[in-house]
Amino acid sequence: MFQLEPLSSADNDKTDSYQRLLEQVKSLTLNEPNMIANLANISSLLFWQLKEVNWAGFYLSEGDQLVLGPFQGKPACIRIPVGKGVCGIAAATGEVQRVANVHQFAGHIACDTHTNSEIVLPLKKQGEIQAVLDIDSPVLDRFDEQDQKGLLAIASYMESLI
Repeated sequence: MFQLEPLSSADNDKTDSYQRLLEQVKSLTLNEPNMIANLANISSLLFWQLKEVNWAGFYLSEGDQLVLGPFQGKPACIRIPVGKGVCGIAAATGEVQRVANVHQFAGHIACDTHTNSEIVLPLKKQGEIQAVLDIDSPVLDRFDEQDQKGLLAIASYMESLI
């Protein structure tokens, strides 16, 4: 179905790679109304397409907590309070959290001790946080501005799926 060619974190210009990734996300979700199925496929696609990633998945909003949703990687924390850890801060503020070194992030929740950097993107519907997309890496400072921009385009599209 897809030619899996992982995106390198070292590419100078990742714009085209993220555009292709967005097209793959759209293709995977075309005519599929089930949110969980879509999130499962997207987490798998991101895990296998992004180089130097050890976890990719979703936490879904449930009251004042985020609850583990579809993901790829090692078992993870099941519940995260909104406002705690990188995911909880993203949910509380509604802003992308790009952390170069999670060990220097006050209140970081270590689900996997091998994770060194992280990016978390909130997904909103009618202004309300519905979920967060969480991507972890064992590499320090793995995610740059180009990654954030490319992943924001994917997150923006995904907001139509939730």
